[in-house]
Amino acid sequence: MAQVPTAEEQVPTADCQVPQKPARPSVPVERPARESTRSWPLADRIFYWLCWATGVGLCLIAAWIVLYMMVKGVSFLKPSMLVSSPKPEITQQGSGGFSDPIVGTLIIVAIGTALAVPVGMGIAVWLSEYARPRWLARAVESTLEMLAGVPSVVLALFGLLVFSQGVLSFLSESSVSGGVTGISFLTAGITMGVLALPLVVTANYEALRLLPSRVREASHALGKTRITTIRHVLLPSIRSASATGGVLAMGRIVGDTAIITILLGGGVNTEPNSGFLGLLRGTGATLTSYIYYESPAGEGNSHEKAYAAAFVLLLIVLVLNGVATWISRERGGARRSIWSALGWGVPWTR
Repeated sequence: MAQVPTAEEQVPTADCQVPQKPARPSVPVERPARESTRSWPLADRIFYWLCWATGVGLCLIAAWIVLYMMVKGVSFLKPSMLVSSPKPEITQQGSGGFSDPIVGTLIIVAIGTALAVPVGMGIAVWLSEYARPRWLARAVESTLEMLAGVPSVVLALFGLLVFSQGVLSFLSESSVSGGVTGISFLTAGITMGVLALPLVVTANYEALRLLPSRVREASHALGKTRITTIRHVLLPSIRSASATGGVLAMGRIVGDTAIITILLGGGVNTEPNSGFLGLLRGTGATLTSYIYYESPAGEGNSHEKAYAAAFVLLLIVLVLNGVATWISRERGGARRSIWSALGWGVPWTR
């Protein structure tokens, strides 16, 4: 009888080569040819090139503004202007700088953004994920639309009326006669936050609406509650939109002048009392009001210093945009270290 080979005998030796399947030749992916506009109707081609011209023109206008202000600002800017306060002299061309307006701008931006961003995100989450009771949600939406269209000077007058009440006297200093002025960094910053609130709500609300429903359903299928889904799934998914809303809010706050003129006073020097709270309750100026003061239409009539202050203001806006873009990108080790050092943990890692 023929002997059946054992398992050791069935294993091929090193001399035996196992046949391998020939590798398939790589087939190049053919992309469809780009459609030529020559085959389009005349009306479509006209609107297409109008869109191109509008986009290119917008870029050219923005670049022209930036370059013009950069050339003018650098030619008139001196390092001493950044660290010296404005001086009340008749000839403003060679007296003092604008360190007080720079500090005032940063304070107003910090107060307004600290109010608008968290409140706006909370309102956007409530409108998108809850919206109950329905009548209240509709009322909030109508209010936000109204705030988006209200002129800032009207909002400033309303803020002056509200903050001059005795119950809110802790937000501002009192006048010589003992009345509440309602003029301070706190009142101006709060009003600025209300002014920028619609921008933050709209950016976050639209981003939440664009998230597919399967994201929420998958989180609920894993046993997560709604608030856990919002905190660890939805909010990290829209951090880019949240950063965009924050940038728009800061730009709206930085560029407004009517609220600053009415609720922060008309002077160019900061007049604080003792302590940090005294600084917030005092009066002052921002770069926008300082630029107006030093422009030919203002009392200072020093266009050189106005150009220099405008260039510094442009740099601040660009830095704020860069910071927001950095936050909206993928998480990195530097940000993880910062949040860990603060003891909070990185909020968007889960």
